[in-house]
Amino acid sequence: MSASGPLALFLDMQAVERGASRHTLDAYRRDLDDFDAFLGAGAPADAGTDAIRAYLADLDKRGFKGTTIARRLSAIRQFYRFLFAEGHRADDPAAVLEGPKRGRPLPKVLTVAEVSRLIETAHARAAEAPASDDGAGARAARAEVLRRLRVACIVELLYASGLRVSELVSLPATAARSRSDAIMVMGKGRKERLVPLSTPAKAAMAAWLDARKAAGLEAARWLFPSSGESGHVTRQQAARDLKELALAAGLDPAKLSPHVLRHAFASHLLAHGADLRVVQTLLGHADVSTTQIYTHVLDERLKGMVRDLHPLSED
Repeated sequence: MSASGPLALFLDMQAVERGASRHTLDAYRRDLDDFDAFLGAGAPADAGTDAIRAYLADLDKRGFKGTTIARRLSAIRQFYRFLFAEGHRADDPAAVLEGPKRGRPLPKVLTVAEVSRLIETAHARAAEAPASDDGAGARAARAEVLRRLRVACIVELLYASGLRVSELVSLPATAARSRSDAIMVMGKGRKERLVPLSTPAKAAMAAWLDARKAAGLEAARWLFPSSGESGHVTRQQAARDLKELALAAGLDPAKLSPHVLRHAFASHLLAHGADLRVVQTLLGHADVSTTQIYTHVLDERLKGMVRDLHPLSED
C-alpha cells in the first residue's frame, strides 16, 4: 500500500488525533501492508467485503491464531471506517464482518511471595559490587553495578506503579525526583497521570538517581538513558533484564515480563481491597471494562468473604 496514499492519511490521523505511539503505527502499517500484498493488483481502498472475507480465510489457512486474525481485522475495520468518515468511500465494507470468537485469557500473575523474592534478589545483586583492579575491568564492573541498580529501580517502579513498560522506559529525567512521592507519566493518547510511589520504590529511585549522578549521567534527558538510537533503555532490554533477574531469583523466566508485573500490581491491589475504579485510574485505562479482566481476583475475594463472614456459612 502506498505510503503516500490512503494508508499515510490513516496513520496521520491515528498519530495526530488519537496519539498513537510509533509501535502502534508500525503495527497498523504491517497489518495493512499484508492485506495489500494479499490483494495483489487490487487497491485496498477499493476492496469489497468479499475480498476482506477472503483475506481472513487466507490468514486462517496460513495458521494464524484467532487473536492475530482479530487484530488484523480490527486494523482493517479502522482503516475503512476512516475512509468512509472522510468521504474517500461511499460505504464501509468491513462493517458487516465478524471476527473470530476470542476467549479473554486471565492475565499471568506472580504471587506476592514471588514478587518479594524478585525484588529482594534485585537489591542483593545491586549490592554485590563486581571487583576488578585493571582499568578496563574496573569500567566494566562499574557499568554492571549501574545496570543492576537500574534493574532494581525498574522492578520496584513496575510493581509499585503498574506502569506500562513503554511508559517506564520513556520516562524523562524530569518525571522523578529523589524525594518525590509520585511521578508524572505520559500514557496512551498523550494523557498525563500522576502515579504515587511506595516507600521502597522511592528508595530505589533515590539510589538510582545517585548512581546516575556518580556515573556522569545527571544531564541525560531520560530517566533510564542508553547509548542506543532512542536515547533510553528499550522495552526489549527491560524485558531481557527481568528474565535474567528471574533466573537469579529461582523463578521461571517464562512467567516474568514487564506486563506480568503490571498485572501483579493490579491483582494484588484488588486482592487487598482496592476499588476497581481506583485501579483503573492508576493503570491509565480509558474504560473500566479493560480493568475488569482483573475481576477474577474480586470474585475470589468475595467468595472468601461469604465463606468466612456469612453467619450461616459452614466451618
